[in-house]
Amino acid sequence: MNSKQRAYLKSLAAATDISVHIGKGGVSPELIEAVDEALEARELIKVGVLKNCPDDPREIASVIAERSRSEVVQIIGKKIVLYRPDRKKPKILLPL
Repeated sequence: MNSKQRAYLKSLAAATDISVHIGKGGVSPELIEAVDEALEARELIKVGVLKNCPDDPREIASVIAERSRSEVVQIIGKKIVLYRPDRKKPKILLPL
């Protein structure tokens, strides 16, 4: 993903609500499943890390991205933006 594509996805994410919240349970198989379902439905999602979560948002983002086969678009404070295009019919067309 190049910087132009990342900037485009950031602009789309600005108007997106948080899809998944991470609490004191941290990264669990159920959380990865919820992220996977949200990415399948929307391609671009926001993940919110709650105050009671003991883990660092950057570590969480890399683990979730690896396990869900998605890309981290940005991390701002305790919000993570993830992107995974649909293999068959992408809804978001990235600029070249």
